[in-house]
Amino acid sequence: MIRPPGKDGVAFSERGDGDLREDPDSRELLARALDVPAQWAWARQVHGADLVRVEGPGNAGEFDALWTTIPGLPLAIFTADCLGVVLKSDEAVGVAHAGWRGADAGVVPALREAMTRAGHEPRFAAVGPGIGPCCFEVGPEVMQRFPSHGGETTWGTTSVDLAGVVMGQLDGLEIWSAGGCTRHDERFFSHRRDGTTQRMVSLGWLR
Repeated sequence: MIRPPGKDGVAFSERGDGDLREDPDSRELLARALDVPAQWAWARQVHGADLVRVEGPGNAGEFDALWTTIPGLPLAIFTADCLGVVLKSDEAVGVAHAGWRGADAGVVPALREAMTRAGHEPRFAAVGPGIGPCCFEVGPEVMQRFPSHGGETTWGTTSVDLAGVVMGQLDGLEIWSAGGCTRHDERFFSHRRDGTTQRMVSLGWLR
């Protein structure tokens, strides 16, 4: 498990924490370690920018970002190369699922704007582990969407710095990043590396 130093209400799981999307026992163990309920609010992620404000646990529908002002309600996003992003204000928390499609659609700015419009402007952002530019090989149709964040994989093909894209959308906030690359670091699940259906969790909550 990865937690930003000195920050409560944010956690990112690792491979050793189990499949947090499908395994209720793993969820229970992680929740116990974090002293939060094992009943989380989550969504069926569709790689877009739609979001929802939630008031209770369970499946919120087809969304890629959730936010709440309810204390003790953990919000979950599941990833295995995409980035999980947690935004926090004093009285609200939000989570976003940002792969390249979500980043291009603006899911993180959309979450930030929704929280701000409701009077809960985020002050802190935590970005979880995701695939790095060392391994995120993309074609020209993806590269042209992120011209300022191009790179090269370790094997010499075109890549995108997805974390750089997302952190650029968080300008003005205090930002913490877990770093790491899920594809080549076996501490993490990676769909690109081995086609796994197992997922890590990005979790945000209010005490």
